[in-house]
Amino acid sequence: MATLAIVGAGPNLGLAAARRFGAEGFDVGLVSRNIHHLQALAETLNAEGITTTTEPADLRNLSEATVALAHLADTLGPVDVLLYSPLASVDWIKPVAETSSADMGAALELSVLGAIDAVEAVLPSMRERGKGTLLFTTGGAAVAPNAERASSAVSNAAEVAYARLLYDSLAGAGIHVAHTAIVGGLGHNLKHDPADIAELLWRQHVERKGFQHVVD
Repeated sequence: MATLAIVGAGPNLGLAAARRFGAEGFDVGLVSRNIHHLQALAETLNAEGITTTTEPADLRNLSEATVALAHLADTLGPVDVLLYSPLASVDWIKPVAETSSADMGAALELSVLGAIDAVEAVLPSMRERGKGTLLFTTGGAAVAPNAERASSAVSNAAEVAYARLLYDSLAGAGIHVAHTAIVGGLGHNLKHDPADIAELLWRQHVERKGFQHVVD
């Protein structure tokens, strides 16, 4: 049985990705700060026949993602696919001249340090087995920086740089790394339907072609 771990799981993309991979027989582990959201997601997925377990973690706190994913692996088995897709707080997103170091630091903790912690948790077992997939999603700021959304522009760019380095360094190890930039609103009745993005993520895992995919 294969395992998908979603770090930053929520009711839009997280739920859609869990359903898409679950339809292919994956068990699903969910990591998020909000325990109530986690419980609701797990109840929905379990009711649909998808084996799901949860671990709360604040991704901005050092190593919490690492610990949470280790616990998920103990329950579900080694992680075959990691999806890192947390949402930044709107409180940090300001015009560049109004963005403080605290705003930027919080965004970097979430987008970059949390990502590193998550990868640290799953990469050793992927290396040992010679296979695995690391999927990163961000907003459109990663490819089209906007001075009105400075912390997103900088933190997304840093996350993508980290992911690309992983892509380059792991290419010969059987581990595929991909980044998806979603330009515009994501959600039902918005520009992008979560199910469509989930399908794209599934194809990235299966087809293993290229690093960056821009959905605009």
